[in-house]
Amino acid sequence: MAMAVFKAPLKGEFNGVRKIEGKQYKHHLLQQQSSGRRRVFVQTETGCVLGVELDRNDNVHTVKKRLQVAFNLPTEESSLTFGDMVLKNDLSAVRNDSPLLLKRNLMHRSSSTPCLSPTGNDLQRKDLSGPIEILSHSYCFLSLKQTANDIVKAMKMGVEPIPVNGGLGGAYYFRNEKGQSVAIVKPTDEEPFAPNNPKGFTGKTLGQPGLKPSVRVGETGYREVAAYLLDYDHFANVPPTALVKITHSVFNVNDGMDRNKSREKKKLVSSKIASFQKFVPHDFDASDHGTSSFPVSSVHRIGILDIRILNTDRHGGNFLVKKLDDGAAGRFGQVELFPIDHGLCLPETLEDPYFEWIHWPQASIPFSEEELDYIQNLDPVKDCEMLRRELPMIREACLRVLVLCTVFLKEAAAFGLCLAEIGEMMTREFRAGEEEPSELEMVCIEAKKLTVRQDVLSPKSDLEADTEFQFDLDYNGIDLVYDSDELLVKNPFSSGHSSLGKLKESIVEEEEDESEEEEARLTLSLTKLSTSLKNHSLSNNMGSGFLKPPRVKTEKTLVSHKSANVQLPASANFVKLAEMKEVDWVVFLEKFQELLDSAFAERKTMTLRNRQRLGTSCKF
Repeated sequence: MAMAVFKAPLKGEFNGVRKIEGKQYKHHLLQQQSSGRRRVFVQTETGCVLGVELDRNDNVHTVKKRLQVAFNLPTEESSLTFGDMVLKNDLSAVRNDSPLLLKRNLMHRSSSTPCLSPTGNDLQRKDLSGPIEILSHSYCFLSLKQTANDIVKAMKMGVEPIPVNGGLGGAYYFRNEKGQSVAIVKPTDEEPFAPNNPKGFTGKTLGQPGLKPSVRVGETGYREVAAYLLDYDHFANVPPTALVKITHSVFNVNDGMDRNKSREKKKLVSSKIASFQKFVPHDFDASDHGTSSFPVSSVHRIGILDIRILNTDRHGGNFLVKKLDDGAAGRFGQVELFPIDHGLCLPETLEDPYFEWIHWPQASIPFSEEELDYIQNLDPVKDCEMLRRELPMIREACLRVLVLCTVFLKEAAAFGLCLAEIGEMMTREFRAGEEEPSELEMVCIEAKKLTVRQDVLSPKSDLEADTEFQFDLDYNGIDLVYDSDELLVKNPFSSGHSSLGKLKESIVEEEEDESEEEEARLTLSLTKLSTSLKNHSLSNNMGSGFLKPPRVKTEKTLVSHKSANVQLPASANFVKLAEMKEVDWVVFLEKFQELLDSAFAERKTMTLRNRQRLGTSCKF
């Protein structure tokens, strides 16, 4: 149902559709490039994937007409989206090998609507992609291309992938000719709540809010790749990860409410968009082993990455541990750490992160000079530009979170805070059963107040009035329309701790009444906060939660449920970065950085007080 089912036999598929392989296939790709042809992978909300070739004259309407034949979906009832953009007619922003999402319009959507499955045999036969296609030609993925080739050779010899039993989503170990696991593949349509989830956690379509409201179903794979791309020089040891279109019969395809037909379905070959991560041989994970033997530098490096990407799911199970006891002198008892499972990082709003390392003694050791140099050399503007280039479907809201957290990390490290102190400032407290904003969020709230105040006092120019920038994070399925114009803004920072350079963001025109509604929502949000923040200044709240008991992960409670209606409780949303217009976003960043020094100073004071109260006997 939900996947493009290729009727050619398995052996023929892995030898290449229409026998195009080796030099012939390379020649085919060169012809595509010279003729202006591109290939895209269209994915429906229910997970079906189909490779489509575009020529120079194709536009959205012509593509939708061709897809109408394949999916029996009238063009007026569908829309094509590319990340944040709803494609109107122009396809120039869509690069080669990009995944597009074909969505039904809201008026035609219902619970009884059948899942889209391709019916056009001619279009299926024109899908010339191979069994494993990496959706990028960047040099970052060269090692994975060799891994993919090894897997294809093994599949020709009959070596089958192995489904992973653990976890809430579908995952598969793909093996080489020797039967050794060399990659783990996670299809985007088998994530928790996705339509083809094999564990029973279904009920939503791609693009709807998922396990966390700020991470949409079908988009955790993008984040897995983003974490790898942001781990420059393999600083934190993230295994190589790419986005792929992959074809095999092992993948799960649900057939609506009739589960009895699943056996017959699984025998057919399906194509899926998936994250493709190199398998790391390891001995256990951190949840099965004491943390005292973990190197300080490894904990610091993983923590630095987690802070940058606002990881909301760093628990012991996604620290892979490899022993280094190989008989070499001086290596007895040493281990190497590999961080995995980054699908819940880079949320669209400021979430409450989960950093298990926050209570480890290694996190309280000051950063080394090498680590401080690495942090200070981070450039969030270049990070965003790189992610737009390598993952053009990533949402701008996620990039704003990346910018804010990277600036916060750079400033905190320059001030002299250690990893545990930075993590604590980003983590929320629970008091009287209610969730309170973190110290980071308190700074953001104050910066947003100052931004609104300046916006009220300063008359808007015509440019500002015409270049409003807003993301509507209402998850009711309303489509978002974005223009391709871009705005270059001068560096708003002057303190010298960090530099954002040029901020390059997309611009969208909004109606004046929507602008008024935005300010009204902001005022209402701040009013709701006033109860919990009453009689507490910003500085009084800084550092108030340094010593906190370990928090219990609520994700684990989901294991006993089988319905998407039983979802994780939505976290309080104290600050919506993406709701700000572009000009206000720049002012907000200025105010944010101006407030950081006082916040860090208060944190240092609170840390000193707590140490004096505890005494000096507790040392690492």
